[in-house]
Amino acid sequence: MPPARRKAAAPPQTSWRDVTPQPLVLASGSDEYILQRIKDSLRDQTREQRGSCEVTDISAADYESGSLAVVTSPSLFDDPKLVCVHDLASMHENLLADGLSYVANPDPDVTVLWQHSGGNRGKKLLDALKESALVLDCTPPKSDRDKTAFVLAEFRAHGKRIEPDAARALAAAVGTSTAELAAACAQLIADGPLTVDHDLVEKYYGGRVEVTAFRVADAAVAGNADQALKLWRQAVDVGVDPVPMVAALGSKMRLIALTAGSRGGAGALARDVGAAPWQVERAQNEARRFTAGDVAAALQAVAEADAQVKGASRSPYFAVERAITVIATSGHH
Repeated sequence: MPPARRKAAAPPQTSWRDVTPQPLVLASGSDEYILQRIKDSLRDQTREQRGSCEVTDISAADYESGSLAVVTSPSLFDDPKLVCVHDLASMHENLLADGLSYVANPDPDVTVLWQHSGGNRGKKLLDALKESALVLDCTPPKSDRDKTAFVLAEFRAHGKRIEPDAARALAAAVGTSTAELAAACAQLIADGPLTVDHDLVEKYYGGRVEVTAFRVADAAVAGNADQALKLWRQAVDVGVDPVPMVAALGSKMRLIALTAGSRGGAGALARDVGAAPWQVERAQNEARRFTAGDVAAALQAVAEADAQVKGASRSPYFAVERAITVIATSGHH
């Protein structure tokens, strides 16, 4: 009877950017680009540490009994191994028994990367992995905040910096693909200075920037009525829905209302209002343009626009335009 393999405790890592080779790694989420980054990182680190790495891919949907034991067994030259088990969400029932057996006694010299995009299929195996594997989040960045955070992290990872406003603009310019967003970051990291600002992003990607809600809201809050209305009308021309526009206006004005007149540091205030410190600092600067009455009038205009775009009016686009105008023309310039 072969001796029991020693078990290696998974370190408490959660960011996919910090992955290190170890017996069991679970990539939870559906972003293929992030999954490939994890796979590449594990392969490259193993090669750097041990000179080589034999990579094997297994489809969980087409799994045949015994395959896992075969690909994880020692090779003739005892090369380090990386085994990638894809698509656990569609796993064949044959994998359940083999997977549970292996997870209970993994080979410490082999890294097995398990990928699960969601759902409850194979829950017993997933539960076992979550108890002993390094679990990494592979959820694609969807919200503006997630995409901006992705951009900021890409720059940090390469020892460079991008200003928050520039990161937001880049995220808006490139769209929803993580791979495209990463490629845009890579170009600016390679070609740009140590700190990338908004002007450089506009230079590279200004022609691709879609008219988004936050750009309209930024112009309105800055008191640039002509620019805000121009951007809004462009957005209408390409079919932008008025609901997210009102949400963006409301979000900006609520944060201004919460931070107006505050004297505390942005970090402490950010915890109280549920925003990032840079967002609070920006809102504090923006709030200087408004009086308390201006803020109240703007919030009232946003509330009226919100009701009208959700069914209270037959002219929702006009309601949004009025809210933009109220915000942009109030306060001092």
